Order: sequence, then structure tokens, then C-alpha cells
Amino acid sequence: MAPALIGIAGFAAVLLLMLLRVPVAVSMGVVGAAGFLFLQGWDGLAYVMGSSPFESVFPYSLSVVPLFVMMGVFASYAGLSRQLYDAAYAFLGHYRGGLALATVGACAGFGAICGSAIATAATMCRVALPEMRRHGYADSLATASIAAGGTLGILIPPSIILLIYALLTEQSLGKLFVAALLPGLLGTVLYMAAILVATRINPALGPAGDRMNWPQRLQTLRSVWPVALLFLLVIGGMYTGWFSPNEAASVGAVGALIFALAGRTMGLDRFKQSLLETASTSAMIFLIIIGAGLFNFFLEGTNVPQYLIQEVQHLQLSPTLFLLLLTVFYIVLGALMDDLAMILLTLPFVFPVTQALSIDPIWFGIYIVTIVEIGMIVPPVGMNLFVIQGVGQVKLQTVIRGILPFVLADIVRIALLISVPQIALFLPQFMD
Repeated sequence: MAPALIGIAGFAAVLLLMLLRVPVAVSMGVVGAAGFLFLQGWDGLAYVMGSSPFESVFPYSLSVVPLFVMMGVFASYAGLSRQLYDAAYAFLGHYRGGLALATVGACAGFGAICGSAIATAATMCRVALPEMRRHGYADSLATASIAAGGTLGILIPPSIILLIYALLTEQSLGKLFVAALLPGLLGTVLYMAAILVATRINPALGPAGDRMNWPQRLQTLRSVWPVALLFLLVIGGMYTGWFSPNEAASVGAVGALIFALAGRTMGLDRFKQSLLETASTSAMIFLIIIGAGLFNFFLEGTNVPQYLIQEVQHLQLSPTLFLLLLTVFYIVLGALMDDLAMILLTLPFVFPVTQALSIDPIWFGIYIVTIVEIGMIVPPVGMNLFVIQGVGQVKLQTVIRGILPFVLADIVRIALLISVPQIALFLPQFMD
């Protein structure tokens, strides 16, 4: 069997194991080890097993992962999600669907200090869903707005997925974070537009609330200055060159802890729980990276990336057509696996092809994370749908029923990113 076909068979085997509910890290690690054994024999496998796990987690740059995770955990315990939601509601609550609009806005703000779609969705579900139910919102709109808004957490910096992409492709993390700002804002606006259109068609989905006066609105803004300060310190520090990514993550984690202590929301028990949550989440990410490292060693021996490059050149695909086909592929794949698994499993295949087509790697990082966002809300197994189902105690069909407008909004965003690349590339050009 040709080596490239062995690599493609390995990819299919990983997908099969994931469908059988085998953990992502185990699926990639087992297939990678078995594939390398088939290609190189026991001596080759012994070398890979002795070196790959260490090399996967050894780079100093990976120390930024637990720090950004810790920042998000401390921010959650500091109660910043509730303050963001209250501030967003003060300005948007009087519109039809205003609570859903506020939820999307608060998700965007919390994503700026969390970096995780699942954590953002779970946190905002506890805050926003009871309020929307109390005001007579349909569960379909309420849950779908939280599920979709939560996906902003993996694009708006600091983003764990962008961090992993930067490490795997050796791109500037600072440029990627800055490049994500305008697309993240665009996603927020498009989600809000989807809510406005849905409630205009069916006003019963989300009735308008009471209008607050300007003194009340300004009062709510005073409570969200910690979020703005953390964001400016972390992203502004990297943009101006004051901090390296590791230093910025450290500043963000310490700052979030200080705000939690100052707000008297962080006792000793919660502090211990925060550290355990940070450790477990970071360990999960590192274990997946180790599994991906084994799988990548196997792929390097099969020359699959080179085979794909040759096929793309043979078919004479333009960059735009390639991206459109890739969009369909990722949306389908997103219905089968979670965001991190998608990135780690497919990037070794896809990234070399984008380089051969001269697609800007910073732009592609924003594109691929945006596609992953869609995957997190596409039925049947979009991860955020299950998070909302579990936390909100609703039927999965209820969440799915309301998600279509948000998926359409994401498709519009992808079309804009492809047709106007400067949406992602405008700000990073000032960092050269």
C-alpha cells in the first residue's frame, strides 16, 4: 500500500475511534503509534515513544496555556460574567430580543478574558438563561443565543485555539490575537443582527424589556472596568511590545486573581478549586497535544501533505475554490468532533497546502477558528449545543430549533473573510 494511502487510512481510523467515543488524545495517540509501527517497525516505534511525548510538551512557549486557562478560571470566579451581562442589558434590553442581544455582547466580553467557548457558554447559561425565561423568552432563542455567543470565546483573544494554532504553525501569537479583534467584533454584530431579524419575524421569541436611563447605564459600566483593564493589559501589552505572550498571560492571570480577591468572591476553598480546574483543563490540553504529536510523526512518514499539495496543483484549484471546499469539509467535520480535535487532527494535512497556495498564515488562522466556531453549533454533535442542554436542562431539539439564524450569520462572516481578507489583516500590519 502506498504511504499516502496509509496516512489517509490512519485519518479515517482516528475519525472512527472518535465516533466510538474514544477520547481524542487516545484516538490520535493509538493510531499514530500503530501507524508508525507498521511503517518503521518496533525500533522506530520505540524511538518515537521515547521522544515524541517529551518534544510535544517541552517548548517553553506552551507555558502560556495554563496561564491563560488560569486567567479565565479566576475571571469566572470573580463574577465578571454577571457584571458584563448587566451592563450589556442596560444598553440593549429595551430592544425586541434585547436580553438575547445582551447575552451575545456579554459572551463577547467574557470571551476576551476566558478564551474557551465551552466555558463561556456554560458560564453565561447560568447567568442569562434564568433571566430570559423570567422575561418570557422562547427557550429556542434563549438557548441558541447562548450557544452561538459562547463560540466567540475561541476567537476573541486571548483564545486557546489560536494559541495552539500559533504553536503548531510557528506564527506570531501577538499578530494572531490582534488579527482576531475585527473578525470577533464582526461575529458579535452578525449574531446580534440574526437576533433582530428572528424577533422581527416572530416577536414572541423575545419581547422588549424596560428602558434604563443614562445614569443607570453609566452605573453598570463602572462595574465592568476590570474586564476592560485586563483586556488592555493582555492584548495591548502584546500589541505594543511591552509583554511577550507568556508575560501577558501571567499579568492576566494575576490581574484576574486580584479582582476576584478584591471583590471578595475568592475564598480559600474557591482558590483551591480554581487551581484544580486549571490543572485538569491544562492536563487535558497537553494530553491531546501529546496524542497529536504521535499522530503527526506517523503522518510525516506517509507524505500525505505532499500528496495533497500535488493533487491540488494537479486539479488547478484556485485559493478561493480550495477555501470554499475546505469550508464545507470543516462544517461537516465540526458535526463529528470538538474544536481542539479538529485543529490538531487536520492542520498537518491542510496547512502545507495553504502555504503552497500562498494563503497568508495569519489570515488562515482566523479563518480556521471561525470555521471551528460553526462546528461547535452545528447539529448533531456541536459541543456548545450539548453544554447548553446539560447546564440549561433543556431538550437538545429546542436548542437546535433556534440555531439556524446564527449558523447563517457565520456563513455570511466566512464569505466576508474570504472576499475581504483585510478584515483580519488590517491591524496586524501595524505590528511589523
